[in-house]
Amino acid sequence: MNAEIVAIGSELLLGQIVDTNSAWMAQRLAAVGMNLYYKTIVGDNPERMLETITAAMERSDVVITSGGIGPTQDDLTREIVAKASSRELVLDPELLAQIEARFRRRGFIMTENNDRQAYIPEGSIPVENPNGTAPSFIVEDPRAVVICLPGVPFEMKWLFDNEVIPYLREKFDLSEAIYSRVLKVADMGESGVDDLVGHLIANSNNPTVGVLAHPGQVDVRISAKAASEEEADALISPLEKEVRSLLGDHVFATGEQTMQDVVGELLRSNDLTVASFEGLTGGLVAQHLQEADGMRFLQGTVGQQESTLRAVLAVNGGIDEKAVSATDPETLTGQLAEAVRAGAGADLGLAVLSLPDSGAPAGGSSSSNSENLRAGHTYIAVADSQGISRRAYNFAGPGLPDRTRASLHALDLLRVTILES
Repeated sequence: MNAEIVAIGSELLLGQIVDTNSAWMAQRLAAVGMNLYYKTIVGDNPERMLETITAAMERSDVVITSGGIGPTQDDLTREIVAKASSRELVLDPELLAQIEARFRRRGFIMTENNDRQAYIPEGSIPVENPNGTAPSFIVEDPRAVVICLPGVPFEMKWLFDNEVIPYLREKFDLSEAIYSRVLKVADMGESGVDDLVGHLIANSNNPTVGVLAHPGQVDVRISAKAASEEEADALISPLEKEVRSLLGDHVFATGEQTMQDVVGELLRSNDLTVASFEGLTGGLVAQHLQEADGMRFLQGTVGQQESTLRAVLAVNGGIDEKAVSATDPETLTGQLAEAVRAGAGADLGLAVLSLPDSGAPAGGSSSSNSENLRAGHTYIAVADSQGISRRAYNFAGPGLPDRTRASLHALDLLRVTILES
């Protein structure tokens, strides 16, 4: 069965409220094996609401609306769903009694406009809302089932889990669920991942393959619809094996595992300690190493001024006053990794040095680029007893996206160095 979500409210379109309801419902629908092909946001405009809901009823088996069933004049969902399904709005005495009783229990005076919440499309199924004054209702139209829920998240979630899911299971005899496994990929961009596994994306059916990019990480999602987790695993596992063979060691984790989890386990299993130096990332690498295993993270140095670089390098016997500016950045980063390793007495030294290009950020002027993306060069080095491993990237922004990329790439180089040692 195919479902569709219609989130209603001009405040959603204006950006005053983020539509978290739809994302939450999408996860619940997947858990019962219902396909979700469309999610729409529409404002409190009767013409556009009617157009949106009617289109949803024409193309989907189940339409779930969120919002617009309260007592105010801009709560129009009841009227629009009644019109879309060619029904009259009628007063449900039991719903009215429930609303009145709720006001009495809370010691509030019920204003007249609350009566309109007890009006629902004729012939629809009323659903009591124990957590609010806006009842829900279900319209079984020949084209689609329309389920109308309140927009208040905790009211919607209770109704969804306790009323909507049981109704859907019984109505449509749902016996399958959608299970997913996520492979997390490092040191490879979205286009590079797609170049290797794109044929699986294009040609897969059940299971399906999808790609989602994050700063410094790409997720490869393999999803299967099956009657049980075991059956889904039998469908997913062969495809996962193929994806892993194509992406190799770039796959660093699955599911809820993070890069910090993986690095922490490697440090513990190999009985290793680590120290770090970082400049533009501003302590984010140190934070990740602390999360990985605080007992094995011996020391973190943050700062990119020449005085800081000289102080770090001086641990290895002192340096010439001009050495920092005269040394090429890649070599300098390796020296910093060696220095923090020696200074802390650690098994591994990790250094990240970012050098932004002069001029405007990559996305335009600094005033118009809130993420502070900037072209430049970021150098990463890991030093151990066998030598130095290095990487270099063409970005060096001070904003969170570039700092996140740099820190994750740094931990990934640490991961690979341990694996290859």
